[in-house]
Amino acid sequence: MSFSDTRLRVFHAVAKHLSFTRAAEELYLTQPAVTFQIRQLEEHFNTRLFDRHHNRISLTDAGETVFNYAERILELYRETEKAINEMTGETRGIIKLGASTTIGEYLLPPILSGYHEHFPRVQIRLSIDNTRLVVRKLEDATIDMGMVEGPVSNKNIAVAPCFEDELVVIIPPGHPFESMDEIPIARLREHPFVSREEGSGTRMVISEHMSRAGLSYDHLDMILELGTTESVKAAVEGGVGFSIISSVALRKEMQLQSLRVRRIKGMKFKRHLNFVFQKQKFRSKAVEEFLNFAKQRCAVLHADI
Repeated sequence: MSFSDTRLRVFHAVAKHLSFTRAAEELYLTQPAVTFQIRQLEEHFNTRLFDRHHNRISLTDAGETVFNYAERILELYRETEKAINEMTGETRGIIKLGASTTIGEYLLPPILSGYHEHFPRVQIRLSIDNTRLVVRKLEDATIDMGMVEGPVSNKNIAVAPCFEDELVVIIPPGHPFESMDEIPIARLREHPFVSREEGSGTRMVISEHMSRAGLSYDHLDMILELGTTESVKAAVEGGVGFSIISSVALRKEMQLQSLRVRRIKGMKFKRHLNFVFQKQKFRSKAVEEFLNFAKQRCAVLHADI
């Protein structure tokens, strides 16, 4: 029986996640197919690679050894493919891109469209999560690069600015804040607040600015917590409360006049939208071209906002 790279990739995914289900999802395989590949590999080595404990699994000593070699072998596969692609001269390949919610929903679509026109042989696989999860995927090397809106503290991750974004207060027509041009930050505690979830870059920035003013995020009367900017806007439009979101997410609502925008008195809720990538990881030509193209497009989009 041959020792195939398919089995190695399946084993690596199961060992990385310690889950047959998550490995199957990542590789677009059925769970029985994943189980079969692992069984074949264990037969090849004539030893168990995983210990099964009810609903969880762990690596055996032999499994740990195979996993360490699998990491190196698969990285060599990737480097070989990238090197050959570099030699052919044409930019091609796959970019695994992670983006935080606001960027993925509002900033990236025109960038991706323009990039595809210039580099049609590059396939982009985009996953949209909050900032914390994007950074975690980058740390785990499940994505090549990310675009996030919150602060990043990991010293192994390089951060390059895209552009400066402003967070604004949004309210429905008729809200008590509508009579104010600017809202004193202390008065944000007086009315129901619709919040993004923990780990969201937007929430991190709001919390940071409130802390500078001697307030806590917990002082807000948080009535509802939601996972996307679109759902937050819908809740505010429905009269649930007010919120604070990125100004880049409001073009449609400004045209329809379905929401009102206010700013915080004496404060600018500014933040940088950033590109993030591992400092030590080799970046393919496709990733480098995307990074350069996206930086140029960010400058144009920033001028339009």
